[in-house]
Amino acid sequence: MTRWIALVPDNAGQCGYLVEGDRVLRHATGSSEEAVLAELGDPPRMVRLGDGPPDRLPTGILPKTGDTLSALEQATPPDIISASVRLWIAGALASRVHWDGVICATQSDVTHWIHISAGEAVSVQTVLTPRLVTALGGTASADPDALADTLSRPERLAAHLRQAEISGDRAALTGHLLGAELAATRPYWLGQEVLVISAKPAPHMTALAAQGVPATALAPGDLVASGLAALSRALGLTDG
Repeated sequence: MTRWIALVPDNAGQCGYLVEGDRVLRHATGSSEEAVLAELGDPPRMVRLGDGPPDRLPTGILPKTGDTLSALEQATPPDIISASVRLWIAGALASRVHWDGVICATQSDVTHWIHISAGEAVSVQTVLTPRLVTALGGTASADPDALADTLSRPERLAAHLRQAEISGDRAALTGHLLGAELAATRPYWLGQEVLVISAKPAPHMTALAAQGVPATALAPGDLVASGLAALSRALGLTDG
């Protein structure tokens, strides 16, 4: 079995995974690639996720050629999905053969709504809801009445936010922003099965349940090992 290291950029710097074939042996984080390699060693093969130009949508979740897992890019409307999120998707689909639906993946301060069909990422709509919630002082939970109000009347979002600000209702701020997000992404979740990949999936899960949308919550950290295993097989690193 080939031993290799996957290097994944994260908010703190770098995260590295020592992999043998398709099995993760251990991982390390550090402020630089050198710090990570000091802990994991220097195997014969390294894969830097995110290297090279992005793959243009629609495209397969796993690469068919090359030696890395690049970011994903959409031309219209312009968008980018990081290689880290692409790895999560690979992990989520590893146990869901022939699954079609939508993945709602939150990374840092953005949320991607990604249409998946026949093993390909077909299209994406990304929103800045987490960033706006933080900037406006919203809470982790969303007021359901505020969410429903803005979902039905998204054109009144700015007015709704002002009213919530004046009343000091921080949960309403989050509810209005999430309602606007669901209104903007309705073509993605309506009539679909949704996988919510997030460290804090509760607001999206509650909002989708209120719309009768079947949804499953997945933790990003739980998807990395299966994603790396799938990547190892795609890159031909399970033998040799």
